[in-house]
Amino acid sequence: MPRVSSELDGTWIRGSATKRTLIVPYPGTGFRRSHLRCRCPAEPVRRLGAGTLDQVPFASALSEHPIATQATGEVTGAVLEAIGERPDLVVLCVTPAHAGALDDIVSAIDAVLHPLAMIGCAAESVLGTGREVEETAAISLWAARLGPLLPVSLHAAQDSDGGWAFTGWPQEIPFDPQALLLIADPFTFPTEEFFSWMAEQSPGLPIIGGNASAARGPGGNRIVIGARTVTDGAVGVIIGAGVDVTMVVSQGCRPYGSPLTVTRSEGNVLYELAGKPTMEQLVDQIKLGLTAQDVANLESGGLHLGRVIDEHRSEFGRGDFLVRNVVGVDRATGAVAVNDEVPVGTTVQFHVRDASTADEDLRELLAGEEADGALVFTCNGRGERLFDEPDHDASVVSELVGPVPNAGFFAAGEFGPIGGSNFVHGFTAAIALFRDR
Repeated sequence: MPRVSSELDGTWIRGSATKRTLIVPYPGTGFRRSHLRCRCPAEPVRRLGAGTLDQVPFASALSEHPIATQATGEVTGAVLEAIGERPDLVVLCVTPAHAGALDDIVSAIDAVLHPLAMIGCAAESVLGTGREVEETAAISLWAARLGPLLPVSLHAAQDSDGGWAFTGWPQEIPFDPQALLLIADPFTFPTEEFFSWMAEQSPGLPIIGGNASAARGPGGNRIVIGARTVTDGAVGVIIGAGVDVTMVVSQGCRPYGSPLTVTRSEGNVLYELAGKPTMEQLVDQIKLGLTAQDVANLESGGLHLGRVIDEHRSEFGRGDFLVRNVVGVDRATGAVAVNDEVPVGTTVQFHVRDASTADEDLRELLAGEEADGALVFTCNGRGERLFDEPDHDASVVSELVGPVPNAGFFAAGEFGPIGGSNFVHGFTAAIALFRDR
């Protein structure tokens, strides 16, 4: 099979995502079987014939051991037994308790699994199959045989005119890209500007992922690319057509009232909707059927505004709006400010967010989906902060999609496509579902 080396010495192999040259398993890494989360037969590696293996395409493991060396041994051993050596991609997520040992963790995983590409980060909280570990020690490890892929290490520099230049994106991709998996440092990498740049470089390429969330300022985050860690920029993997990838972006809101056209605005401030002051429209929309509990949620921070991405649609529903936070109101002028620019002519609709709505939205979007593996990037404002119970998003994925190998982290901004364009979201669960071909 032909091999292509990337600028980061990662390699992709053209061929089946589940058929590989015979690998001798790495001996004797201890782990607790209870942490293994994989969809696999009783014998995860089966000989097919001369020099080939039929291997599980996805595997994941989660350890909550407080000692980094022990936790690393547990997850690495579990994934090794399930998927074998040299998976195409490994994704590693650790909580801050293990961030100081991240270089050693990465080195150990690389030495045992020998992945063709590895990305990851330290994050406030992490998740695995059916489990979320919030703000305590944990390592979540995910491995996959995806077929063609290419790792990238990205950096941004601002010029004197305030524009951004991006480096690290390959001039040529030796396969048809299907998706980009991206992890960024929010303090040094302007993701929204990068998405605009990508719309010109690779139009229509969907991007899924999130911002690392283990730090409060520049230089504090730790991001993994290959066998090393960095503290700035972004890392990613361009995924080819070796597997099917479905992206689910649950913004956790529902629209209320009716769609309205922006008739007067300036930047992120909306002065008029459909010819009336925005605050007046807001009150009128509330009267169209919100319950007393909905109104209470609006008053406690649940008020949001969705703007339509595809104006060519005749009707709008969930998934058609990019939801943004309402960040202020001016009762004197009747204006409402949101954390995005909304030009005149845009169609918008008020939204409400609460725990029950977020649960309903995620379930509705996942209903009927199938997967062999999943990566979940959920907001650090979700979890027990929103749902008042542990494991919500991870449990819903396992319930509706199945207990497939799953990993991810709580992000400080989630990435995912809406209406064919990529955006940075808040209070969102952005999920990549993978199906083996």
